Amino acid sequence: MPEYVGKTNFYLFAVDDQLRHGDDKLSIGRLLCKTRNKVIAECALRNLATPIGVARYATKLVASVPAELRGRLPSPREIETELQPKRR
Repeated sequence: MPEYVGKTNFYLFAVDDQLRHGDDKLSIGRLLCKTRNKVIAECALRNLATPIGVARYATKLVASVPAELRGRLPSPREIETELQPKRR
């Protein structure tokens, strides 16, 4: 999401401003994305001076769960649902 670039830029600035020592180089941000959309990434980063890398990721976590635990753990979808903000 394009707004994540702004958040990442904010945190990079805060870290560099508050925690960086004189001999440290500037921090580099990394955004990991579920899907790939080159146009959105290019537009979101076009005028940004802070170095931010964007990469697509894939997880094999579900496949690595031992057979005896499969079916006993919540699915990724159930975890995502649980972590969603509750609507009143």
